[in-house]
Amino acid sequence: MKKVIFTEFGGPEVLRLVDAENPHAGPGEVRIAVRAAGVNPVDWRIREGQVLGAHPTVLPSGVGLDAAGTVDEIGEGVTGIEVGDPVFGEGSSTYAEFAVLSAWAKMPEDLTFEEAAGYPSVVETALRVVREVGVRPGQTLLVSGASGGVGSAVLQIARERGIAVIGTAGAANQDYLRGLGAVATTYGDGWVERVRRLGQVDAALDLAGSGVLGELVELTGDPQKVITIADLGAPGFGVRFSGVAGSVPDALAEAVDLISRGKLHIPVEKSYPLTDAAAAHADSHAGHTRGRRVIVV
Repeated sequence: MKKVIFTEFGGPEVLRLVDAENPHAGPGEVRIAVRAAGVNPVDWRIREGQVLGAHPTVLPSGVGLDAAGTVDEIGEGVTGIEVGDPVFGEGSSTYAEFAVLSAWAKMPEDLTFEEAAGYPSVVETALRVVREVGVRPGQTLLVSGASGGVGSAVLQIARERGIAVIGTAGAANQDYLRGLGAVATTYGDGWVERVRRLGQVDAALDLAGSGVLGELVELTGDPQKVITIADLGAPGFGVRFSGVAGSVPDALAEAVDLISRGKLHIPVEKSYPLTDAAAAHADSHAGHTRGRRVIVV
């Protein structure tokens, strides 16, 4: 099969498409014929060699955590699924023609493989940080970097739970945030005052790692009310860095429920073939994403 790997840490140029042996499903796993793989910031953070405790890396390494495709092989002890079933989930080395998933769910009807590949890690992260930051119905959550995949999910999950959201993003994404139920404002000079004019902030999430933790602590009045998934300098501000995954099966089940009820939709901004994985990483790193980027196999 074809598979994207890297043999050294570095920029997008270290990614290579190679011939590799097919993986096999172990106990409690399934193998899928990959139709699409999600492109997440954690993918290029791992490729760069950033120290992320939940994802130790041994070289050479495959790339990718999320994927959607059809079940091709079923591991020992797995029930409720059959070869040929369309599923989406999380595993390892998903930028490939075949990949093993350790957590999965049957795809909701009317969801394409490209769309489905963008949900697993994004929804798990969104559910986790909303829970960890402790924001309650009737309160207001500030989301810095709100237009990407996790931000898109956070806004919709918050709206479903009766939480008001103020979202920051670039000028081109203001209408997009409003369409997801947020009060939108731009980042850049004066953004703290713009947020203040919009009302009290009870909790805040940093999803972009753009050096705003000090301002988020100032706006909430308490570092315990701020969580980041992108700024490794969090301890210096007394802020929690949330990088350890919760229950992916539970998150997938909730994603299926929300999608099926029309309460969650994350658009695919751009798709790339396996041969353009480096371009996908470069674009993801540049930011300004609206929704998701995916690799199409």
